[in-house]
Amino acid sequence: MSRSEELRVSAGKVNLAGTLTLPDEPALPDRRGRYPNVLLLPSWLPRNRNGTYDRASHPTWFSPAPLPPGLLARLAEALAGHGVASLRCDARGSGDSEGSWEQADLFTRIDDARDMLGAMRGHGALDLRRTGIVGHGEGAGVALAVAIGDPAVSALTLIGAAARSWRDVLRRAVAARGRDGGDRRHPIVAAIDRWSEDLIERAERREGSFELYLGRGERVTMALAGIEQAINTPPLALATMLHRSVGLVHGTDDLWVDPDESRLLAAAFGGEGAVQPRLVSNAGHDLDEASDELIDELAADLAARLVPRELPPVLVAIDEMER
Repeated sequence: MSRSEELRVSAGKVNLAGTLTLPDEPALPDRRGRYPNVLLLPSWLPRNRNGTYDRASHPTWFSPAPLPPGLLARLAEALAGHGVASLRCDARGSGDSEGSWEQADLFTRIDDARDMLGAMRGHGALDLRRTGIVGHGEGAGVALAVAIGDPAVSALTLIGAAARSWRDVLRRAVAARGRDGGDRRHPIVAAIDRWSEDLIERAERREGSFELYLGRGERVTMALAGIEQAINTPPLALATMLHRSVGLVHGTDDLWVDPDESRLLAAAFGGEGAVQPRLVSNAGHDLDEASDELIDELAADLAARLVPRELPPVLVAIDEMER
């Protein structure tokens, strides 16, 4: 159903490790033998290219319980089944990618996503006119920021996306996890929840860093610039500047971002009824509970929205090269 290539993406001073998943079937003739393609961006906390928590580089941050297959890996396979290629990378400082996750700020992660798109556009098998982005959690805000400045992006799917400031979203999530207990089995999540108000207050004062205590004497020094940037860059503001096809998906039991956030985003994407969030019953933030059929439906929906875009001159030149 699919084949894959391992890629190294140059992102500033570091290299990001990723997987390009390609359909087994040849691309359609009307697409000049090139595949429509999608960039898959992960949610908060260190995550590997499959979208699951990164235990390879952060073994003490997360519970040792078995991990699910990963939302991004599932989407990559489903997209390949609909003739769409995809790239997913280990987040900076996670898996086989270089750098430090806890020191990278939001704007750095946005730049990383742009570099991933650049790597895709240098691959001869991909159609530059049909490119989409899937953003999960934090990745949804990153996807919006990238797409606003990139006219060649055809469509987006945002999963578990926030609308309001990180400050408001975090406070509501901390309260929800306090009632449910979910995800606090992970030491890093428990630490963030315990010192959430300190993180917010110090970030708003523009302090440089804050030490989180994970227990057993372990400390994590978190740079606060990314939190300040997330507080002052609400996705809702970005949504008002985007005029592209957007799909919204949200688990009803999401303990990181309340489904109301997707409803707020929907209103910003063109008014009442223009975009309707798809709510996945009894599913959490990572959609682990979603059936394979539903994941396939999400892939099919995005594939159908990857209509050709007019390219800016620099991409026209790249597209017309013998690749």
